[in-house]
Amino acid sequence: MIRRLTALFLLLPLAVPIAAQKPARPDNPAALFSQVLEIVTRTALDSLSQATVFEKAARGLVAELGDPYASLLSPEDLARFQRNTIGNRYGGIGATVRSQADRVTLFRINNGTPAWLAGLRAGDRILSVDGVVVSGMTVDSVTKHLLGEPGTGIDVVFVRAGESSEHQAHIVRNVIRVPAVPFTLMFDGNVGYIPIQRFNRTAAEDVASAVRALSNAGARKFVLDLRGNGGGDLDAAVAMAGLFLKGGNEVARVVHRGQQPVVYTVGEVMNIGNAPIAVLVNGGSASASEIVAGSLQDHDRALVIGSRTFGKGLVQTQRVLTNGWALSLTTGKWYTPSGRSIQADHNGFGDERFVEADSVGKRPVFQSSGGREVLGGGGVTPEVAVTADSVLSGERDLAQALGTRSAEFHEAIYETARSLRPTIHGGYTLQPAWRDSLFVRLQAAKLPVTRTQFDAAQPIIDRLIDAQAAGLALGDSEAFRRQAPVDAAMQEALRRLRAAPDQRTLIQQATTG
Repeated sequence: MIRRLTALFLLLPLAVPIAAQKPARPDNPAALFSQVLEIVTRTALDSLSQATVFEKAARGLVAELGDPYASLLSPEDLARFQRNTIGNRYGGIGATVRSQADRVTLFRINNGTPAWLAGLRAGDRILSVDGVVVSGMTVDSVTKHLLGEPGTGIDVVFVRAGESSEHQAHIVRNVIRVPAVPFTLMFDGNVGYIPIQRFNRTAAEDVASAVRALSNAGARKFVLDLRGNGGGDLDAAVAMAGLFLKGGNEVARVVHRGQQPVVYTVGEVMNIGNAPIAVLVNGGSASASEIVAGSLQDHDRALVIGSRTFGKGLVQTQRVLTNGWALSLTTGKWYTPSGRSIQADHNGFGDERFVEADSVGKRPVFQSSGGREVLGGGGVTPEVAVTADSVLSGERDLAQALGTRSAEFHEAIYETARSLRPTIHGGYTLQPAWRDSLFVRLQAAKLPVTRTQFDAAQPIIDRLIDAQAAGLALGDSEAFRRQAPVDAAMQEALRRLRAAPDQRTLIQQATTG
């Protein structure tokens, strides 16, 4: 041991104490990298190919930038981002897959897609694709079998909920376009509801079509729901906000390093006059969602309802590299028309490159077009704050009993809803037997929940079962309609819209109490 320690100490410079040393920059950085690369590829214990070493070096460079949103995307990463995060066109069958407890299930299927036309429905359990057993595979692995060139076919073996026999379907892949607006609804008081789930290339077009269809059906007031929408394409956000503003209005401005600000203004305008608009947001509304909510708020064009948004006010530029790779870097910050930077200080990183804070720690105040005060300092703050309902003691006790096994609890709810799918039709009433069926599943899974704890949490359990059952059997629109009466933000929007003949009144009533 003494000999080993001596050898280690001999490697250290003797003239300067370790604590006093300062990091020195190499005179020839390129030579340094070449030397390290040569030694690693030739002598490292764990053999790595030169291609792998170069990839790791590139990823390390990106990681060392201190940019929380920088990333190096492989071709597979890029395709997954385009498909799942943005929702742009891709070749596939038009179904969302979930994999849990070695079971692969079609979670959602869009009407008119190849999967729908082939007879598959939400809740169908996939056993194999082209003879390859997929049970137990990850979602990504299953997805690779389902995706492919438009016009090519696959054979899928599946089992339908409530049945034991196997079915087979031949599906011809097609170009899939995931809609930004999955459905629309009409509520009493001529209020049209538009949920916006993503910002892809056709998002503004989808919203414009939804407004026109609802207007033709009699809608004179609108709710835009951006809750849980993490954003996407900047241009799509600008185009969408522009639908509701006046020609020439500023939507957002972006400041890039060493460049003059780029100002985005309104292009196409929707002809809906001064129809009152409420925008629903929460902590999951970010980036492009905040561009829409912030610009409509700054121009007094919408009443923002809910809770403070996430605070993602940075611009990422994605550059395509050779061989299908891509590099995503933060290249600028965007501001709302009033001059607000939406970027919040997440996790206290406090980097002045990203976050603009008031010198005394207070949130800066800006002015809307009509002279109202709007808050900066991170995120969009609603005029009407709607916080989550207080947690009842029964719900809290259930959560504490489940501990780290909440995912298994929600899986049991899904499986309960899936078993009920064949029996559910429009206008159904939730039955106590459904609750009992869920408890049996919890016991079979040995989840640490007593019957007393389960019964005390009945209100939340009923809502969870109902939401899953309606979504699987009747679709997302009916599931939302059934949940709307207990949706506090939605009810607040409906109440205020019904009482306001125009946008000015809607804003005035909210700001004057």
